[in-house]
Amino acid sequence: MSGFVFRGGTVRRGAAKRKAFMAKVILEHVCKTYPGGVTAVNDANLEIEDQEFVVLVGPSGCGKSTTLRMVAGLEEISKGAIYIDGRKVNDVPPKDRDIAMVFQNYALYPHMTVYKNMAFGLKLRRYPRDEIDRRVREAADILGIQDLLERKPKALSGGQRQRVAVGRAIVRKPKAFLFDEPLSNLDAKMRVQMRAEISKLHTRLASTMIYVTHDQVEAMTMGDRIVVMKDGLIQQVATPLELYNRPANQFVAGFIGSPPMNFFPGTLEARAGGLFFQEGSFSVRTTDEQASALSARAGQPVVFGIRPEDVAEATGAVPAGERIAARVEVVEPMGAEVYVYLSTGKHSFVARVGPQSAVEVNQTVPLTLNMKQAHFFHPETGDALA
Repeated sequence: MSGFVFRGGTVRRGAAKRKAFMAKVILEHVCKTYPGGVTAVNDANLEIEDQEFVVLVGPSGCGKSTTLRMVAGLEEISKGAIYIDGRKVNDVPPKDRDIAMVFQNYALYPHMTVYKNMAFGLKLRRYPRDEIDRRVREAADILGIQDLLERKPKALSGGQRQRVAVGRAIVRKPKAFLFDEPLSNLDAKMRVQMRAEISKLHTRLASTMIYVTHDQVEAMTMGDRIVVMKDGLIQQVATPLELYNRPANQFVAGFIGSPPMNFFPGTLEARAGGLFFQEGSFSVRTTDEQASALSARAGQPVVFGIRPEDVAEATGAVPAGERIAARVEVVEPMGAEVYVYLSTGKHSFVARVGPQSAVEVNQTVPLTLNMKQAHFFHPETGDALA
């Protein structure tokens, strides 16, 4: 069928064939307020490029699914505008937005076979029978479910049902794919497998995908960019590594990463040897770069953050100001690494160390902190200071 373009169930021939799976999605000052004054999404501004895989992530109730549903047209927009492929879609019904959505609960028709479930949307749009068959079998081949086409959903595993739901979206050849926590009903092993398959599918289709999850591991491993949300507000939009290494605020720093970043409230003190962070039971010197950024806050409270992998057992002579001591409370062997839960006497924190570590519960151990990877946050606003 090369040379044909499919729009709304009709077949058109043209000199320039429209590229399948193409859309840039733009949100401009989008808000969603429910009756009673409950604001689910507040002034969301976001540009999702053509062929980009963007993940919306955050805790329950942060507004990520509501944002996705507004893009799909399943929720009305209270304020702002949404554009799909250059077209404002605020008042366009879902069926005319040329998007496909994959839901958490699969939403398959139990009385239909896999083939009929995948073909149903195309049949409603009056596509030719031969074209429906070609698209269904092509999607089944992509997803590896060719031998399941005559089964009904009750005869499928959770992972197989999710593939069928994805296949039903693929056959549409939409401008954008929307995924609303599609893997949350699967077991841990199947989630890892399906995560990789959806990422490969994105590469193969070269399509625009918007994916919602509460799982930051899914977000980090799948997204080209990640949108972190909290209380209806977008906190930061960045690549996975940028989020991890340069979080915009304390919430992002604590949400992204497993185990999460350690936080210590304390104060900054200017001394002859430089600028020091004083926790109460330990004191560490900031780097020259950090001291330059934080010098104006000397004598003021800050929150010091450091990731578990940047806490290490001290070996040999370590200068004062670069070491701390802490008591071991719990040791969790994870195979390739060990999580060690410790206490300074004022605050608890966790270190991620190698499997060769011999630390024991109730032992007091000397530790070094990789201050080059340390973060400092405003104690009230949570904004990153350095």
